[in-house]
Amino acid sequence: MKKQKVILNPYSRPVDMVMSQEDLSRLHDLVDVVWGKDEPMPEDEIARVRGDVFAIMTGRSDYGPLEDMPNLKAIMEMGGRHPSPEVLDYKTCFERGIRVLSCAPAYGPMVAEMALGLVIASAREFVDGHQAFIKGEEVYLYPSNQTSFTLYDQTVGFIGFGGLAQNLKRLLEPFRCPIQVYDPWLPETQIRRGGGIPVDLATLLETSKVIFVLAIPSNENKAMLGRELLSRIQKDAVFALISRSHVVDFDALTALLHKERFRAVIDVFPEEPLPKDHPIRSAPNTILSAHRAGSVKKDLHLIGKMAVNDLEAMLAGLPPSEMQVAQPEIVRRLP
Repeated sequence: MKKQKVILNPYSRPVDMVMSQEDLSRLHDLVDVVWGKDEPMPEDEIARVRGDVFAIMTGRSDYGPLEDMPNLKAIMEMGGRHPSPEVLDYKTCFERGIRVLSCAPAYGPMVAEMALGLVIASAREFVDGHQAFIKGEEVYLYPSNQTSFTLYDQTVGFIGFGGLAQNLKRLLEPFRCPIQVYDPWLPETQIRRGGGIPVDLATLLETSKVIFVLAIPSNENKAMLGRELLSRIQKDAVFALISRSHVVDFDALTALLHKERFRAVIDVFPEEPLPKDHPIRSAPNTILSAHRAGSVKKDLHLIGKMAVNDLEAMLAGLPPSEMQVAQPEIVRRLP
């Protein structure tokens, strides 16, 4: 039986970053793999298979008119988020039943773990304690913990209650934290069913000891967390910027941190690499991480495993179940 053609073009990521050798071998057993190199796929190579390609495993979305791809059944994004409507014709995808799939669920466990680790480091002041040791100024036992706190029974706020939040919620369960949730994309009943307490954004900021920013970027939430809202955060609360800096007025956040209004852990920035002279670098009570939460070598292979699993299902006439399926109500809100 003739195999279906599938483009493998995760560039700018090398294939072995997103797929183990075992899953790459599975892919070759399942389909006729086109390209699969660690460099951009040339336009003439794309043109050669446009009429036959069944699926595209990709780090890009601009493969030309979908009308020229009559056999296309899936666009499998391998970068972490659904393509922008500016570069992908979602209307045609939905009309033709072309699945637009994102590997975002692969990032949830490792990003959640990093988020929890950073917050514990801030709450227990690990970095300050380490720096004091280096300077020979360490303080022992009880006097060293006057401004530290544990997570046990603390009220936690989630801004966003999607897949990443669900992974993080499971990690927080041993700490018995009531979890307040602000997510305008979900009805209150769904938030409650998921174990969250629905609240408005101002209440979440004012009453949470730890605040996790977990929302994906949208056309509606650009710089949603401005100076007025950020100023509502409790003194010595921990503000964890984990998903995207898009949702925060980063200049206002930086200014408030320099005033020591609250603590922060930050893994994402409005410009990366961050300029050497950016004032956030010297903000007190702040732990900075260079967008490292979702880039652990071994765990990135889950991207390829999920993609091959879903491809196998679709080849058998079954729906994909592991990657995140684009929904019309959501993608129209993407920037």
